[in-house]
Amino acid sequence: AAAVLKKQVLELGGSDPFVVLADADVAQAAATAVKARYINVGQSCVNAKRFIVEEPVADEFVAAFTAAAAALKTSDPTDVDTAIGPMARASLRDTLHDQVRRTLAAGAVLTTGGHVPEGPGCYYPPTVLDHVRPGMAAFDEETFGPVAAITRAADADEAIALANRTEYGLGAALWTSDLDRARHLARTLDAGAVFINGMVASDPRLPFGGIKKSGYGRELGAEGIREFVNIKTVWIGPATPTA
Repeated sequence: AAAVLKKQVLELGGSDPFVVLADADVAQAAATAVKARYINVGQSCVNAKRFIVEEPVADEFVAAFTAAAAALKTSDPTDVDTAIGPMARASLRDTLHDQVRRTLAAGAVLTTGGHVPEGPGCYYPPTVLDHVRPGMAAFDEETFGPVAAITRAADADEAIALANRTEYGLGAALWTSDLDRARHLARTLDAGAVFINGMVASDPRLPFGGIKKSGYGRELGAEGIREFVNIKTVWIGPATPTA
């Protein structure tokens, strides 16, 4: 595209934050967070990956999230009861497990999962890492698989700062019962899309794309169509005869 000066859109990776403030519905946030992380075995650019929780509700969130994650069935994907199938290939699983090991070595706490199961198939169990901080692999790197990194924030300001502390900027989720504050904080999140009290999802009616290393331009929606349209200007001078 660059060689012939074609317009282009790049939708790249992501390390989406899922921010839970102290006034959020914690039970609903945790239930949605599990789906946001583990759908498609966590192998989506728009999966929630870093869960940043305000300290007053962190223990409650971690307990609910861990219980729900541990209950997900890891098995044959053709089984209708299976929630976690195999990863796409062995190299992805190896990379993910290495990220888990490095994160634990740096001081994170494992609450469930975290091991490579025996047997055929590139399976990896739903894994939850608590007390993850910047500088750890699961915080700084994109984890492309069923691993959730939970970071505790002292207050809302630190939560937003931690959410933005990434080289990516695809999507972000923000959970709070105060919609006025949510509207304000959404403007401060470095992301191409912010979903309030819900999980980030691609919808053909909405423009989709990121900032920073998550790419540029937008696909879907009216804005996505305009990305591939060349605008022509036609100007009619004042001396033009009128009918």
